[in-house]
Amino acid sequence: MSETLAYRDQTFINFRDFRFDSPTGHAFRWVDVKRFDLPRSDLGDDWLLTALIGHVAFRDDYAGGGVEAEGLRHGPYWLRHITPARYGQIDQEHANELLHGWTEQFGALPPALAARLEREVYPWVAAATSRYQLEDLGHEAFHDWGGVHTDFHELVLIDRTAGVLLLLVAADD
Repeated sequence: MSETLAYRDQTFINFRDFRFDSPTGHAFRWVDVKRFDLPRSDLGDDWLLTALIGHVAFRDDYAGGGVEAEGLRHGPYWLRHITPARYGQIDQEHANELLHGWTEQFGALPPALAARLEREVYPWVAAATSRYQLEDLGHEAFHDWGGVHTDFHELVLIDRTAGVLLLLVAADD
């Protein structure tokens, strides 16, 4: 591909940075959003998903090691198991249900955390012109220590109007 996604920036929201009623109410959860600029608005979603999977910023195990240029892992999975076909298209309602269900699974969020998610995550879900969710690839796709996350949710949000693609991972460690 002569055209590529251009990595723009990253937002990391660590639930531990907020005051919960119980000492472990944060449940070691976090949301990571990587933002990429689209090279053109007319590229198909399959092309964009392929470009994302091939991007160096995608090679992140989300377990503290960060991006590895020659990495073979993505989240809990071996990178070789992730293809555009493993992403299912979802609508805004389903994406919001997934995120709200995950964030609120242990009870109400601290108001400051809820406000930050409403400000920095949910508007992207609403604005997206296409939304995809990485399916559960199963234990057979786990890398050598891939079971470290209890929950791992990945959404790809494409906003052609703004010319951006977001890789949103909501997980725990």
